[in-house]
Amino acid sequence: MSFLRNIDENAERWLLLVFYVMLVVTMAIEVLRREVFSYSSIWGEEIVRYSFIYLAWIGAAAAVKERAHIRIDVLLHYLGNRPKAIVYIFGDLVMFAVALVALYWSFETVLVSAKFGSVTDGLRISKVWFLAAVPLGFSLMIFRLSQSLLRDLRSLRNGTPVYEGDKLFD
Repeated sequence: MSFLRNIDENAERWLLLVFYVMLVVTMAIEVLRREVFSYSSIWGEEIVRYSFIYLAWIGAAAAVKERAHIRIDVLLHYLGNRPKAIVYIFGDLVMFAVALVALYWSFETVLVSAKFGSVTDGLRISKVWFLAAVPLGFSLMIFRLSQSLLRDLRSLRNGTPVYEGDKLFD
């Protein structure tokens, strides 16, 4: 498997693992410090908060990739391959448009933070690094939506079943 293909298939998974481990380890250390040593730090709480924010946005992109977002698809079971592909393409286009608008506006917050040099309370590092989670998440979503649109257009053209993702309940 090529390096780029490996990144394409596993990028979100590895990023989620990194941020999840960082969140859990920091939280465990902070609980231990608070309960055993009666001391806690403000930086630990910030690391957990910002790790969770990155987890949410990267997880949203991973959900787009795997078509794992919550959806009501009862009516889709009655459609053939081509109409179902059209419905998924329409949904991806709407989501793509929303993601583009959100990406545009999320950059404003990052730019304002960079302009005024705001820093976090505990870590004392630029908030830009943490506010960038939102545009990064929407950028990843746009990339995954582009892949999804191409995959669905191929299914529509070939008349093959559209990728629906894994089912949570059957």
